[in-house]
Amino acid sequence: MTAVPVLLYHAVQDDPPDWIAPLTVTPRAFAEQLARLGDSGRTVVPLRRLVAAQRGGHPLPERAAVLTFDEGFADFYWTVSPALAERDLPATLFVTTGAVHVPGEPPGGSLLPPAEMLTWRQLTTLDALGVEIGGHSQTHPQLDVLPGRRVSAELIRCKAELEEALGHQVSAFAYPHGYSSLAVRRRVQDAGWTCACAATGAFSSAADDPLRIARLVVRADTAPEHFQRWLDGYGAPVGTEPDRLRTRGWRLYRRLRGVGRGSAGRAGAGPADRGW
Repeated sequence: MTAVPVLLYHAVQDDPPDWIAPLTVTPRAFAEQLARLGDSGRTVVPLRRLVAAQRGGHPLPERAAVLTFDEGFADFYWTVSPALAERDLPATLFVTTGAVHVPGEPPGGSLLPPAEMLTWRQLTTLDALGVEIGGHSQTHPQLDVLPGRRVSAELIRCKAELEEALGHQVSAFAYPHGYSSLAVRRRVQDAGWTCACAATGAFSSAADDPLRIARLVVRADTAPEHFQRWLDGYGAPVGTEPDRLRTRGWRLYRRLRGVGRGSAGRAGAGPADRGW
């Protein structure tokens, strides 16, 4: 299997809120990483092309890569999008719809702590410019510890809100916190999402599960040499492993504590707890 780095970014800014700072890269670091990506010989392809290959469609370029961004921070509009456009790079932006900023209204539609988020107008502009807009739930809970009806509501409402705003169907989803389960993945499919991304700290490939696409989380402390190893195809496993006993135990622990139902905070360092 050829390793495909599906890179997961969150915020790209110099002065992020404390809660997202560990998963934030500076604009300078981001520009350097894009330069490395350009020099690596990899072809950045849209997420949908990776999914098509996973479903038996046209094969990927020999050295492919994918760019994804979670949450919907405002810096995507002001900093990320211009940098991508300058290099003609495709990307997928996964949006927590309850966190979208509505001018004149106070924040509080999601479990995410306060931060400067995109507006609906900015999202429609990004969509028109060719950025793929995907869903990241409505309120950003840990889906794998919620009752099934609440999971479905999160998935269905997020999709409906995005499609109403953009005027067309959306198909790509990303699990909040990276958490999913077999039951959650079935509900993702039932809600009409055709692919979904995890945050497992692994390379994806054409043989990966389209409903659990592996991604590499780019963090504030991701060293240049480590980032380069990813581009060279090293430094992480390939593919998403099936749920193991440790993962199921961590899910049970979070469920018993009621984590994910009314708090945005991370529950600690668990086996799948690698990204918002």
